[in-house]
Amino acid sequence: MSTAGRGPLRLGTRKSPMALAQSRIVADALSERTGHAVELVGVTTEGDVSKALLAQIGGTGVFVNGLRDKLLSGEVDFAVHSLKDLPTAPADGLVIAATPSRDDPRDALCGPAKLADLPRGARVGTGSPRRVAQLRALRPDLDVVPIRGNADTRLRKVAEGELDAVVLAFAGLTRLGRQDAVAEVFDPEQMLPAPGQGALALECRADRADLRALLAAVDDLPTRRAVTAERTVLAVLEAGCSAPVGTYAAEVEEELRLTATVVSYDGGRQVRLSASGHPERAEEIGRELSHRLLGQGADQLMGERDIEPR
Repeated sequence: MSTAGRGPLRLGTRKSPMALAQSRIVADALSERTGHAVELVGVTTEGDVSKALLAQIGGTGVFVNGLRDKLLSGEVDFAVHSLKDLPTAPADGLVIAATPSRDDPRDALCGPAKLADLPRGARVGTGSPRRVAQLRALRPDLDVVPIRGNADTRLRKVAEGELDAVVLAFAGLTRLGRQDAVAEVFDPEQMLPAPGQGALALECRADRADLRALLAAVDDLPTRRAVTAERTVLAVLEAGCSAPVGTYAAEVEEELRLTATVVSYDGGRQVRLSASGHPERAEEIGRELSHRLLGQGADQLMGERDIEPR
């Protein structure tokens, strides 16, 4: 099937403000570079309709399966995902055709004060077990509260006094124009982001060679290499977004540098290691670092699942 002579490319996206904002960014960039018109097609996923915590409804995949069904049926041409939401296992019949240039991957604290200045026992909300574990490691005295909802919903809980602060991805806040809500952006030395955080993935059917070539126009090789290393760690550890695993990789002076951590849910113990090598060895670097993490008991830390507030 060729894209020649067809109407606008149909971009499948979740309907949340965040998803729509990042999909419009991709659509504009693709149109600018290829001349193809792109229209957004809203899709409702399991993660959008459930009120349960992500870890309870399956975590990784709940935001992408509905989009993938539309891809396979041909109802949309390609989909835009937050890469951190994508399962590491490849999907039958589908391929990641492009990973655009990554936005800032760090986590941000939203509230009236920086983490160190929050009062003892402050209620901090997050839907991520990874953030729960790392927050508890940084401030064991905090009351970390599991929450659901989009960014605006979470920020409203702070504005209305239900929570003292929330932690969200800085890239998402930037895409929504909500940098005003940020009290502190965490350095990776404090809090390692989720594998692939800040990056987007453009997915299409594997048999659409013409479309794959077209989408490659917005692919960014340094981003692809970095997220490959990070997601390899997740894959080898057999972990998902409900596991307390943080990673960050970046190219520095023609070298790919990767750091990863696994933290116990109570924040009391963690394994944190780094590795580096030629960027073309991204997957190998991730695999080697994963085995070192496992050698230091990372699998035991992931098995201690307690994400309820204390």
